[in-house]
Amino acid sequence: MLDPLYWAISWILLQWHTVWHVVFRGGSFLGTNWEWILAIVFLVITIRGILFPVFVKQIKSQRAMQAIAPQIKELQAKHKGDRETLQKEMMELYRKEKANPLMGCLPMLVQIPVFLSLFHVLRHLRPALPKSYWTLYGWTEDQFVSASHAKLFGAPIAASFRSTGNDLSTMHASGTTVKVVASVLIAIMIVTTFLTSRQMIRKTGWAEDPQQKMIQRLMLYGIPFSLLISGAAFPLGVVIYWTTNNLFSLGQQFWVLHKYPPPPNVGRTGTGAKAVAPAKPGAKAGAGKGAPVKAEPSAAAKALAPKVGAKPVKKTASPGLQARRAAAAKKATAAKKTPDGTPTDTPAASTNGTDVLEGSKGAGGSNGATKVNGAPADTPPPTPGRKATGAKKGNAARRLSG
Repeated sequence: MLDPLYWAISWILLQWHTVWHVVFRGGSFLGTNWEWILAIVFLVITIRGILFPVFVKQIKSQRAMQAIAPQIKELQAKHKGDRETLQKEMMELYRKEKANPLMGCLPMLVQIPVFLSLFHVLRHLRPALPKSYWTLYGWTEDQFVSASHAKLFGAPIAASFRSTGNDLSTMHASGTTVKVVASVLIAIMIVTTFLTSRQMIRKTGWAEDPQQKMIQRLMLYGIPFSLLISGAAFPLGVVIYWTTNNLFSLGQQFWVLHKYPPPPNVGRTGTGAKAVAPAKPGAKAGAGKGAPVKAEPSAAAKALAPKVGAKPVKKTASPGLQARRAAAAKKATAAKKTPDGTPTDTPAASTNGTDVLEGSKGAGGSNGATKVNGAPADTPPPTPGRKATGAKKGNAARRLSG
């Protein structure tokens, strides 16, 4: 059923081998036949170039899923106990917004047949096979012999970590060398697979849809763990293909995620993202980094604050405060006198035409005598520079005179 893919993969691989054979002339360097290694690398580049439009569709579908994430949350809250109705409503939402939750793993699904085809072709590169198999899928005998003995740092690309001693002897390879090279390549393959999925999730965030979130978790943890077990059965050529494909994916995703960035309001769960306060108008970028954030005033404080453009309102003192202020002013006026003994303020007029100043006294007197008909009492004039005594003695004098 996959014979057309076997022919297509073989044709692309052999074409790139022909190109690099012109450069290296069949020689080896550092125990490596680079014409076959580079043929596998450029096979990856060719396949990924063909699948690039599919990858762009995957990114656009993810953006659409992120845009409808709030609506998905509303549906989940509305139909919390009714899974059947929830699925119907979500499918209708996907159809209306032209979003596909399965598009996130479409490039991986498309590459699976390519991977299986390359695995099948490289598995047949064993010198022990009958010659009738050497010319399958458009190969010549010379190409088959060259590929079956091609090595990477002394390990044949057709060998695997589980290759038997008989298989390795026909390839003229050391079992220790094969296991060491295979272990390093498998470790790199697992790490790059994890980093590829992690790069996408860290940039776009976890999906709100449970189905798509499960797919993300499977790609992040499930696939790398499965490679730890199945990678030992892969020929080294397949491991080289997978590792190169992961490195290409890292670079491609970096470019695509900058070209099609996720929406700024996408909620990221589990990524450690922190909410950032909006910058003030006119503030320089980065000026507030590390500065404490001021708390917003409460509603009561905003209500009491003066409004913009309003006239200032003069506050009125309470009656008690006004009375205390009047008494203090009266005492201060009574205590002040001119150098000749007369008060500085105009005295109040009495009913009989005489001016009476209660509570006043001379500089040296304590009898509290008053002025009658404007004539001062027999009190010596105050000494300049000497302050009058307190009002308490004057009050006592008035009580005695009364």
